[in-house]
Amino acid sequence: MEVETEQGETGKSVMCVLTDPEGTTLGGTMYLPQNVGPIQLQQIVNTLLKNEEKLPYSFYISNQELLVPLGNYLEKNKVSMEKTLSIVYQPQAVFRIRPVNRCSATIAGHTEAVLSVAFSPDGRQLASGSGDTTVRLWDLNTQTPMFTCTGHKNWVLCIAWSPDGKHLVSGSKSGELQCWDPQTGKPAGNPLTGHKKWITGISWEPVHLNAPCRRFVSASKDGDARIWDIFLKKCVICLSGHTLAVTCVKWGGDGVIYTGSQDCTIKVWETSQGKLIRELKGHGHWVNSLALSTEYVLRTGAFDHTGKQYSSPEEMKKVALERYNKMKGNAPERLVSGSDDFTMFLWEPAVSKHHKVRMTGHQQLVNHVYFSPDGQWVASASFDKSVKLWNGTTGEFVAAFRGHVGPVYQISWSADSRLLLSGSKDSTLKVWDIRTKKLKQDLPGHADEVFAVDWSPDGEKVASGGKDRVLKLWMG
Repeated sequence: MEVETEQGETGKSVMCVLTDPEGTTLGGTMYLPQNVGPIQLQQIVNTLLKNEEKLPYSFYISNQELLVPLGNYLEKNKVSMEKTLSIVYQPQAVFRIRPVNRCSATIAGHTEAVLSVAFSPDGRQLASGSGDTTVRLWDLNTQTPMFTCTGHKNWVLCIAWSPDGKHLVSGSKSGELQCWDPQTGKPAGNPLTGHKKWITGISWEPVHLNAPCRRFVSASKDGDARIWDIFLKKCVICLSGHTLAVTCVKWGGDGVIYTGSQDCTIKVWETSQGKLIRELKGHGHWVNSLALSTEYVLRTGAFDHTGKQYSSPEEMKKVALERYNKMKGNAPERLVSGSDDFTMFLWEPAVSKHHKVRMTGHQQLVNHVYFSPDGQWVASASFDKSVKLWNGTTGEFVAAFRGHVGPVYQISWSADSRLLLSGSKDSTLKVWDIRTKKLKQDLPGHADEVFAVDWSPDGEKVASGGKDRVLKLWMG
């Protein structure tokens, strides 16, 4: 009789509901055999969504990836057969990024600490800003310095590429901004002045809203954010309202600007007249970092992993809009804020001025928050030496990455959202594997603190810089 009962048990089907990350169900309740696993679920989802080209999906049950047949999962996790199992399907990148594992070049040039590094949207150029008051552009083919951009009178604290790749802007400790032509390394016009204290952040208007790129927003310690037009070469709108320093700024895909401040608030502004639309309150201390769920497509505009180049601004705008809409789907743009109060908040500013979730767990201030390119994850870096991973839709805690022995300053994602990079005061870079939740690669080599890291949008290389003044390039 034993054999029969066993057969009876395995014959029982599992009551399942498939939902997208936003919670929208696909095809109602299903009764699936216990031997159904990710491969069969992938076929079901592709069929129900009527995908002409079969796409790869991964599946999650309460934030844990399903890697075994349903029967095995239920048994291992002691889940009752009577309950409906909610399975979240998540599209995966159709391309794979190789983990970086070696330093391919150590390039000297800066004479003081490297404070910021940024790849161009197409991944073909690299810029860095330094305490030596210069911005440098590097030739990635020969791995040598290409241009030294001089003109700032003080430390270059932040740099930002326009999403069409045609301009680079830098901001300094003195408060002035400078636009550069990346093809020549020459300044495009005089310094842009108006801020009274140092620049804390720069963000460009998305190319799907306006092409060619001409407007960007800067945030400053003086409490203001300013919108600049590089064609008019002047400040067109001053966003005043914060009572303390503005620490971070993002120009969102819907056309609004988000500013985070030491006054503990996040303000949402419209950009035609600079009117304040919303105020997001809840943090008990300085807001340090803001991240948008659409950030990767906003940063890269029309450029993707295929390396396609564009001949006209109109074509760029059209492709960028398609990429933005596809990434965003039907969901509102999400915002995550990280603070000195050790917490993070997940917001949907277009929907409500109240936070969706409070994300707690860090034991020290949160230095940097960043959404994965597909919006599925949020990563946070903290002075508590850990990097934490959260669900990008629900804000639920997923995993903690431990291994750094000093504060973690900055993080960056691989283009396929499968790997996460962190740079720390402990002089190392580390690459973390999102699927296994483990350290994939330890990258020692810097002689001192690593302040800045960036993973190129094409996924081919990583750049890092810090106190030891050298720029390092890492490859897979």
